[in-house]
Amino acid sequence: MANIREVERLKELLLELGRRRPLRDPLSAGVELEMAGPQLHALVWLGHDGPLTMGELATRLGVTEKGVTGLADRLEEHGYCQRERGTADRRVVRLRLTDQGEQLFASAGARLDKKLSFLLDALPSADRDALFRIITRLSSHFAALASGLPSNVTPISSKSSSSRGRKR
Repeated sequence: MANIREVERLKELLLELGRRRPLRDPLSAGVELEMAGPQLHALVWLGHDGPLTMGELATRLGVTEKGVTGLADRLEEHGYCQRERGTADRRVVRLRLTDQGEQLFASAGARLDKKLSFLLDALPSADRDALFRIITRLSSHFAALASGLPSNVTPISSKSSSSRGRKR
């Protein structure tokens, strides 16, 4: 378990990095849209994974279902998304991107790729490999926790769930 010294070191390193380079959201930084960060994040999730239920989207964004409903209202008003009711259960509402939303997703993806490339270019190859290993380990840890498994066991479905998403 991380000790207080390690937590403080990480916090200080992140603060120092933030003093040198803004740690703002890489998706919404510099975006000249009438759109808040969570709306842009919703577009990215919908663009990567396709239509999602309001509950799934709320979980991915870390907001309540009531909060995601207001967000969906605003995205629909701008023409980026559309709600679809389930055929088997009309209570199930999925949000999907419109053609206009798909275009914005592609544009946001291109901006994100450019910003991530800038960050990766700051690291030598060995550090990039270490970063990828660390993020993969964290992802496996959280997948195991979500599955109720011990954190040192990777669920079999963790790789298959990422293949579900659509590619840009």
